[in-house]
Amino acid sequence: MFSELVVLGIRTGTIYRVGLPDGQVTPLYKEAGVSPDGVVVDGDTVYWTTMGMPSRDPSVPGEAGLDYSARNGGLHAISFDGTGARDVVPNGTLTTGKQLAYNGSLYWGDREGCRITRVRPDGSGLTDLIVNEPDDSGTQECVGVTVDATHLYWTQKGPAKGGLGRIFRAGLEIPAGETARDRSDVETLWDHLPEPIDLEIHGGFLYWTDRGAAPKGNTLNRAPIPGPGEKGAEPEILASGFAEAIGLAVDDEVAYVSDLGGRITAVPLAGGEPRVVVDMGELLSGIAGIQR
Repeated sequence: MFSELVVLGIRTGTIYRVGLPDGQVTPLYKEAGVSPDGVVVDGDTVYWTTMGMPSRDPSVPGEAGLDYSARNGGLHAISFDGTGARDVVPNGTLTTGKQLAYNGSLYWGDREGCRITRVRPDGSGLTDLIVNEPDDSGTQECVGVTVDATHLYWTQKGPAKGGLGRIFRAGLEIPAGETARDRSDVETLWDHLPEPIDLEIHGGFLYWTDRGAAPKGNTLNRAPIPGPGEKGAEPEILASGFAEAIGLAVDDEVAYVSDLGGRITAVPLAGGEPRVVVDMGELLSGIAGIQR
């Protein structure tokens, strides 16, 4: 069972520790960079991505007016006690660092970069695994990512509230003679989702957050992991009504969801009423569970 959570504050650039079950909040690191988004913890190290500094169109209000296409995102690390901050890959190595996964290597979605990339924790072995051709539709942008022993899973959320989100699967290695741009092993598992964001695998199920339009959006979803060549089954909605659901951390009995409304919500996997663990009053992105 998780004893605490790590969660990212987007606007403040802060990494927080959140105690469980009481929701007590303690800043871990206040200089996480511009727009931190994805986070994982391995042992005593916290890894996180940054989206980098956007430009703003003053004629377009809110998030829609932010342009993250400048290549100034990065991947960073710090010890769990808040010391030893370092760049795994420096700012400018990627475009828009989104959700993050770990299985001995680090995997992340690069939204405006339209790719999924892997690197070792020491910064070596930087490899693009998926590269899509950018276009104006937003459907090529990669956001959420998770891995199991043999496969990579990721989301392409599509345009905001557009109902064109998809979840894909491919092998952890690019087939011989192919490239990240032309892989033959990419499977589309789900399509026409509202706007899928973060992913996790737990107990034979794929779980994901979706920040799209209600009734199927702003939800926590799960479905059995499809067999080879199979399409995904109709998702089960475990909870709804989030304020732009983003981050996800799945424990044995509870899933924790962070949202842009500033809340962390605990959702029982066996059913029952969700519980707000804490309302932090700021935009929250990635979240990870800690067992200590």
